[in-house]
Amino acid sequence: MPQRRVALITGASRGIGAAIALRLARNGCDVALNWLHEDGRDNQSEAETVAEQARTLDVDAYCVEADVTVRDAVAAMVAEVTEHLGGVDVLVNNAGITRDRTLRKLAPEDWDRVIEMNLTGAFNCARAVIDGMTERGWGRIVSLSSVVALMGNFGQANYAASKAGILGLTKSLAREVARKGVTVNAVAPGFIATEMTAAIPDDVADQIVAQIPIGTMGEPIDVANAVAFLASDEARYITGHVLSVNGGLH
Repeated sequence: MPQRRVALITGASRGIGAAIALRLARNGCDVALNWLHEDGRDNQSEAETVAEQARTLDVDAYCVEADVTVRDAVAAMVAEVTEHLGGVDVLVNNAGITRDRTLRKLAPEDWDRVIEMNLTGAFNCARAVIDGMTERGWGRIVSLSSVVALMGNFGQANYAASKAGILGLTKSLAREVARKGVTVNAVAPGFIATEMTAAIPDDVADQIVAQIPIGTMGEPIDVANAVAFLASDEARYITGHVLSVNGGLH
């Protein structure tokens, strides 16, 4: 990139989010790593470890806690990042959760939480940064969708619906801000080797891999490379696009 950009990555303490943060840092971006204390896990410590790794790449890195489902918290997060690093040039909506159940067994609160975190969270973050991007005449928003948004999946009605919503949000916002120098795209990963997929029983994982033409699950860096491209100047003429990273699964 010709000048130092500031990238905000939500859910960046581990897995795909951490890989994206480090990949953007390798491209010369200063990175803001969003994390959330949830389910008793020390996400702050993990985020700080990723930030330390990013700083070895000669960029600034800053960790910030926020629940992306809370609009005031998101606004405060963007203000905090702007104060420490500068205005947000690249937003990566990565924060996401699963609460898998068949529809008949799916508790309403599990539907609500997945939609709020995965879809409303992306809306909140995009809304908080879009004015700054359009005023500066340059911006990149990349949101993480999923292959299940395109093909559905047993027991994931809430997750698939939230990730399908990302596609509609992406395509609509892309049209709204294209003339302002801001591109809006989505990446739809397939089955990636993370803690989330590690919880899949071995026999089920084997069945999944058997359906992937490349013959293996992807790695977080595969997704990070796609995000890095869409966040770059080289992707200036790509907007409203959904880039599938699924090994040919769909």
